[in-house]
Amino acid sequence: MRVITGTARGRRLMEPRDMSVRPTTDMVKEAIFSIVQFDVPGRRVLDLFAGTGQLGIEALSRGARECVFVDQSPASLALVRKNLEICHMQAPVIRADALTYLENCGKFDLVLLDPPYHEGLYDKVLQKVFGFDILNDGGIILVESMQDEPMPAAPALYERGRTYHYGKISLTTYRRQAT
Repeated sequence: MRVITGTARGRRLMEPRDMSVRPTTDMVKEAIFSIVQFDVPGRRVLDLFAGTGQLGIEALSRGARECVFVDQSPASLALVRKNLEICHMQAPVIRADALTYLENCGKFDLVLLDPPYHEGLYDKVLQKVFGFDILNDGGIILVESMQDEPMPAAPALYERGRTYHYGKISLTTYRRQAT
């Protein structure tokens, strides 16, 4: 696991010792940042279900103004902090339940959403994101899921974008329309 490009390019990140966290593969991470490459610089990013922190760290390396890392696991948060240290970065690292955090988190420009697969969290989390309207105008949600995991339709003010497939993984985008 490494940072692909930007200020921390080439830095090797710490990986979990067990299978309690499933890091995004470098191929899928490259695809994610190919999709949102022009929507990262200067933006406020949320890495929800942060795990190792590699998606948020990649965003910071590519010029994001800020990234907030949220996870419920103390082990994951320790890993995020270590990986930020390796990359000489500072960012808020918050221990919280994702659904509760979304109720008072403020606005973001990009939400990187990669919850544990097959736990029924996609619809719940997306409904909270839409319901609390945490995206700024033009903001993007990028969801990583298994290909067989159905993604919900978008409500008013949001539109569901393309779904990209990489092996067994799907990446689905949602965008908040300007008001």
